[in-house]
Amino acid sequence: MPSPYILLAIAILFEVAGTSFLKASRGFTQPVAGTLTVLFYAGAFYLLSIIVRRVPVGVVYAIWSGMGIVLISLVGWLVFGQTLNLPTVLGLGLIIAGVAIVNFWSTGLPH
Repeated sequence: MPSPYILLAIAILFEVAGTSFLKASRGFTQPVAGTLTVLFYAGAFYLLSIIVRRVPVGVVYAIWSGMGIVLISLVGWLVFGQTLNLPTVLGLGLIIAGVAIVNFWSTGLPH
């Protein structure tokens, strides 16, 4: 079985893809985008169910939510033309710093 952190990275990418298709589905009025939303979210949660067997759920959720916020903000900027102003960028930087602290200095993590 791959490292839980590789699975977590894939789960995060699935969640970001699901959220991107959610935006593209326009309230589930676009059937293909709506279907892809559900499939990517289902894949993400399936992987999470495997990951939380090996990594503390609080740590998994901190990494999942933090990196998901950062990545979907980048997708919003790059794909959907949304604005990232200075306070947003600073806040995203703090989220990345928080995820790094949890990842590298937490004693409750399997490394």
